[in-house]
Amino acid sequence: MVQKLISYFIPINVYKKNSAVSQSLEVTWNNGELVLDSKNTNYSFGSLQRILRKGLKYIGFERIRNFKNILVLGVAAGSVIKTLVDEIKFEGKITGVEIDKEIITIANDFFKLDTIPNLEIIIDDAFEFVLKTKDKYDLIIIDIFQDTTMPNFLFEDFFINRVNSLLNINGFILFNTMVISKKEEERNHIYKSKFNKNYSLRMYPKVETHNELFTIKKLR
Repeated sequence: MVQKLISYFIPINVYKKNSAVSQSLEVTWNNGELVLDSKNTNYSFGSLQRILRKGLKYIGFERIRNFKNILVLGVAAGSVIKTLVDEIKFEGKITGVEIDKEIITIANDFFKLDTIPNLEIIIDDAFEFVLKTKDKYDLIIIDIFQDTTMPNFLFEDFFINRVNSLLNINGFILFNTMVISKKEEERNHIYKSKFNKNYSLRMYPKVETHNELFTIKKLR
């Protein structure tokens, strides 16, 4: 493909859409790879896929392969789901929750997300979904951004406790955050302090420069 070859020298935009939720969404060939970007940051594939892949590697591919039920809060174009299915070979159930239906249309049209047989996509607000679901999960991936901004509810006690209640014993949370300012650095340290001895928490700072990952294991 000519566009793919040219993209090793300059990015080639192939689709642009304005979304009421995410504002500007762009599909671009970049360094031979098709990626989804918002106005100011990568939303799927590209650097984001590398970031979340590192988090999954910290947890352990073999361990994840033996899980039965995975929840992804914030799907975008589904790069972490592609890593789970194509690279890790996860065959259990994946539930993806995404608030922006425009993104899922793009994910299906350009990234073939709707061809994954063990994936269920739910168009819903992540906060509302975790309140309603009665399922339990072995891995919960939280990757929720509005461009470069993270919603405040992700760091509030009620949401944290509710997500923790959905996690099976010996299950994991993988939480992707962005740290650009001192205020966000302090926010993450407060978040870390909210987990007691029933959890094993690790922080991985400066992943792809501005991202900070948490892996949280539920011990009891």
